[in-house]
Amino acid sequence: MSMPRPEFWRNVATVMTGATGAQALTLLAAPLLTRLCTPAEMGSFSVWLGVIAVTSIIATLRVENAMVIDHERGQQRLCFGVVAWFATLLGLAVTLCSLCACALGLPPLQTVSWPEMATVGLATWMGANIQTTLAYAAAHRQFGTAARIKLLQAGTIATSQLALLYAGVDGVALLAGQLIGLGAGLVAGRLLLSPPRARFSFFLDRTQRAYLHKHRAFWRYSLPSSLLNTMVGQLPLFMIGIHHGALAAGLFALTQRVLAAPTALIATSILEVFKRQAVNEFQTVGNCLAVYRSTFKALVLLALGPTLVLLLFSPALFGWLFGEDWRPAGDLARILAPLCFLNFVASPLSYVFFVSGKQRMELCWQVVLFLCTLLVFVAPLSLHGSLMAYAIMRSALYLVYLYMSHLCARNVPVLA
Repeated sequence: MSMPRPEFWRNVATVMTGATGAQALTLLAAPLLTRLCTPAEMGSFSVWLGVIAVTSIIATLRVENAMVIDHERGQQRLCFGVVAWFATLLGLAVTLCSLCACALGLPPLQTVSWPEMATVGLATWMGANIQTTLAYAAAHRQFGTAARIKLLQAGTIATSQLALLYAGVDGVALLAGQLIGLGAGLVAGRLLLSPPRARFSFFLDRTQRAYLHKHRAFWRYSLPSSLLNTMVGQLPLFMIGIHHGALAAGLFALTQRVLAAPTALIATSILEVFKRQAVNEFQTVGNCLAVYRSTFKALVLLALGPTLVLLLFSPALFGWLFGEDWRPAGDLARILAPLCFLNFVASPLSYVFFVSGKQRMELCWQVVLFLCTLLVFVAPLSLHGSLMAYAIMRSALYLVYLYMSHLCARNVPVLA
């Protein structure tokens, strides 16, 4: 097997130039935020952010991924119009429902503030449009520009949150800083990339409906799959809070945030490069096996170092970075390190399901993952026992996932 090609590494390096700084700013701000916020404030903000992660995915219908395949500017304008229309509709509906639920004082929402409920729709709309803009950048190989946008957004979020906290704005500082950062990222995307302007109307026109029909596999299969994947990410935290209490949930939340950093930092950058090269190779030779194999080798090589560090030193690192109270989170990170390795490798390669048109296959896998995760955390186990079972179960499923993605890269006839 040949080593990854120089062009691949140049593109990855370009994407990572900004992504590295963005993730570094987020990680550097974390120890300061944990010392300036109460656990309740951080927990409430994390729940709000989790909701936004889900609703912003719904708002895109996942059709932004079609821009890598549809290069014609008119088609991409239609994509922006469809996303803008649905994101606006969903944002208004989510805001109305949230405010009504808060006014009725439903028990699950009694600890949620009015500002959080009122801004869910706005953050959903902004998140969906940023995702679409970054997908446009990837479609046109504007990796450096996309990296700068991510860097600006992350830096603005971190700076705004810390500044507001130092100024004594406690309750809504994290939320306000997040919104300011999202706004900065959206404006920067428009100025630096000049994407097509969406034509907005109250109803989709004939060409927009035809675009939705043409790319129906994305909202039929990729959207449910992405939603399940996001909900699986939130489910362990929710279930740990129910079964093991707020302290355990807080420790796991920090562990989850730190372990997600390598994937957000490097694997996502590789994905942006892999998308375009996989599409080109698939259209040229009928499969994308060469770029799949070179990307797989690059991911394995990049993941080995951080995984070994987590296995050997994570308790000491957590205690040093976040304070001795957070040292037990390092023990949880050690348990989850092998899973983190497989997640890092498998995540970017998942795009072969889009390229080969096998989104239904991935959706089936996501359903199995969701059900297995639910069963693991419903079982009456200790915190460490639950995480150990979760790591073993999900690691086994990731091995199956890699095998499935390899079949798709070879364009082997399988379940469509």
